[in-house]
Amino acid sequence: MDSGSLDGVWKVERVGGALPPLYGCRKRINGRRGTTKFWHVPALPFEVRGLELHYRPPFNMLVDVLEPQDGGYFGRATIAGREFGQFRMTRV
Repeated sequence: MDSGSLDGVWKVERVGGALPPLYGCRKRINGRRGTTKFWHVPALPFEVRGLELHYRPPFNMLVDVLEPQDGGYFGRATIAGREFGQFRMTRV
């Protein structure tokens, strides 16, 4: 699946691992760029590379790896290549 199918606004929900509750978390994706936004926190920008979201400095050790699932995506949050949490993305 190409990254163009990621365009839009996505609700993010924690599935497991060391991620905190992701209440109000949204990912906004347009082409090869996007942001992850939490309530009252500046948006974290990332670059879309296929089905991977590579965060920009100072968070460039973070990569979200996505897999299509039930019309949305299952995600694995990684830091330096090691998974630390899982999440689900559904289109808003």
